[in-house]
Order: sequence, then C-alpha cells, then structure tokens
Amino acid sequence: MTLGNHLEEFHGLPAFTFPDAGDTSADVSVFPSPESVAWRIAVDSYESEEEWEEAFARFLKAVDTERVRALIVGAWSDAYDTGPDAVIGALLAARDRLPALRGLFLADILSEECEISWINQGDVTPLLEAFPDLEEFGVRGGNELVLSAFRHERLRSLTVETGGMPAAVVRAIAASDLPALVELDLWLGTSEYGGDADVADLEPILAGTRLPSLTRLALRNSEIQDAICTALASAPVVARLEVLDVSMGVLTDEGATALLTGQPLTHLKKLDLHHHYVSQALCTRLLETLEPAGVEVDTDRDDADDDEDDDGTVWRFVAVGE
Repeated sequence: MTLGNHLEEFHGLPAFTFPDAGDTSADVSVFPSPESVAWRIAVDSYESEEEWEEAFARFLKAVDTERVRALIVGAWSDAYDTGPDAVIGALLAARDRLPALRGLFLADILSEECEISWINQGDVTPLLEAFPDLEEFGVRGGNELVLSAFRHERLRSLTVETGGMPAAVVRAIAASDLPALVELDLWLGTSEYGGDADVADLEPILAGTRLPSLTRLALRNSEIQDAICTALASAPVVARLEVLDVSMGVLTDEGATALLTGQPLTHLKKLDLHHHYVSQALCTRLLETLEPAGVEVDTDRDDADDDEDDDGTVWRFVAVGE
C-alpha cells in the first residue's frame, strides 16, 4: 500500500490547500473562514518555485491567522534530501500569530512526492513545547525523526506515521507526561527502514501508568505485530481501551491466538486487524467471540498476501514501508 491521498480532513475540519504562488486564479475574498478548515500549506517537493516558508509567509499575510484552528504542513522543497528545520523555524516564529491553533500535522506528503521512508524529518519536540494549547499533533516520516520526552497538558491525540520508527522516539513517547491524551497512533514500521523498537520500549504504555486518559490505542504497521499482540494479551492498559488497533502489520495466527486466549476484549468498541496474515479459521473465531458482545471487528485482509520465493521462503510485509 502507498499513501496516495492527502489528508481530506484534520482535527475535525475539512482540509483546504492554500494556493501556490503560481495560481493567478486564487481569490482571497472567497477563501473559507479561517476557523472553518484545516489549512494545508505545501510546495512542490521537486523543483519548487518557492520555499515552504515563503508560502507560509504568504499565508500569514492573506489569512486572519488568529482564528486558524488547524494547520497541515505538506511537502517542502526536496523533502527526500532536506529536513524540515526551516519549516519548524517558521512555525515557531509565528506562534504568537496562531493563538487559536489546536491541530498541527507535519509532513502530509504522498508517495509520489516522497516515499514515507525517504522523508527527512528533524526534532519535532520544539513544536509541542511552543504550542501548549495543541490538542492534536501528527507527524509523518521516521528518517532522522527526533522526539524528546515532554509534558503537554492539553494534547488529546498523537499520531506518528513511519515506515520505521526509531526506538528512541518510542521510548520518548512512552516516557512523556500526557494527562489528557485520549488517542495514540504509532506506525512502528520495519527494521529495514530504521524501525528498531521492541516490545520492551512500549512497556510504559502497555502498563497503563503514563497515559491516564488513553482509550484509543493503535500500535500498527509493524513487522513485530505478533510480539505486540502477545504483550497486549496481558497488558493492563487494554482494560480501559475502547479501540485497539493492531492493523497494517505482519500479524499471523500467533498474535491473533494470543489476543483470543488472553484477557477479555469484549469491552472494546472496536478491534482493528485489517491488513493481516491470519487464517480464515482464526478470523472466524475472533468474529464469533467478539461480535456477539457488540465489538466491531475489522478482519479485512486488504492486500496482505504471502510472497513465496522459489526456495520456499515466505515474505510478509507491512502495509506502508518504503
């Protein structure tokens, strides 16, 4: 699977792309009201006519940014070769002009613009520190991604999408103090693209001691999905979840059996397994066990198919890697 569509909505608002510099038809007078959309600001990843921070400067002049509630950072110039330091710097410099900002997504970049594993990232901690009223933060790309443990009083949703998440980032999230966090979505990825975290790095999350408000947990897109599900089978945090998402990864009968035979999951509103390598018989058992209790179970296999070499070696892949 590739990322073929930009975010259509973010922070509960429809996405609206701020016109590029060459769009002579753009009419500021018919822009949506600043608070009614999530503003997407992007430039061409290849041979852009302007830098991202220049596009952002135009945005600051054209829109009443004191009313803006959500921002989506799209591609910056040469994202496959250059990190977002200038982008982050521009956002930090404008923080006083964005008092109503509650949602921020960094790197809404499609595969055709830059593969997820090629996106060069940087240290995103300053953004979380500079915007203490943020309620939702997302970032895409694990290459050179840096995050230090942080405290944030109001953050309710944190999403980190990668083809390979550095263990240091996982440990930082697990060590962070996020009393309001309701939803955590981590795409852990594969070792081939820098995903070197293991279950031990997730332990503070699984133990339920760090995130007291968490009710929606996604640990997905992982090549160690079986080990994660085995740990979840007895993890204290599961008892207070409404949604558990272990989709998009290399989940097999081993991990699915652990979920079935572990602690009860009948309190969940949803269990998401889509893109998996679980047998039909075990999928049926999951459905028969959980659906009568009112649990929505997504067992759609999607495009997860075993790939067998001539020598009998079976290859299985996460949904989003390269």
